[in-house]
Amino acid sequence: MKAKGFRQFILRGNVVDLAVGIVIGAAFSTVVNDFVKAFLSPLIGVATGNVGDFSKRTTRIGKTDFPYGAFVSSLIAFVLTAVVLYYLVVMPANRLLTHFQGEPDTPPAPKRDCPECLSSIPVGARRCAYCTATLPEGFGSERSARETQSLARETQSSATETQSPAT
Repeated sequence: MKAKGFRQFILRGNVVDLAVGIVIGAAFSTVVNDFVKAFLSPLIGVATGNVGDFSKRTTRIGKTDFPYGAFVSSLIAFVLTAVVLYYLVVMPANRLLTHFQGEPDTPPAPKRDCPECLSSIPVGARRCAYCTATLPEGFGSERSARETQSLARETQSSATETQSPAT
């Protein structure tokens, strides 16, 4: 039973995608670091008048050496990695997401409160879905809450008068 659960866990899409992403990221990081060491560090050395690999540059303060060249090389590798990932992964992924999401959702219909139960109902409703009160025509359109409530009461009382049996 335990092996089956582990197999299901491993074969879920997110775990496999994460593993592939980590392996590809490590390989890409190696490529960028080698590019910085092989091309950019020597170019920085030439531009600054230093001969050789810039990543091996140090400065001495007292009896301590500070390898600032290694830090600058790592910083360049980080910036290059971030730029390449942004332009080759993030931007295309964002374009795909906006393409497949389609049109933005329509905004929700405007709401108003039922004068009987004070539940939120659509403006175009003629009957409250919660208390089933019949709403007067024009209810909720440009009228104040007091006018709407008094109109609803008048309509309700006239409806009960017409339904009551004549004596």
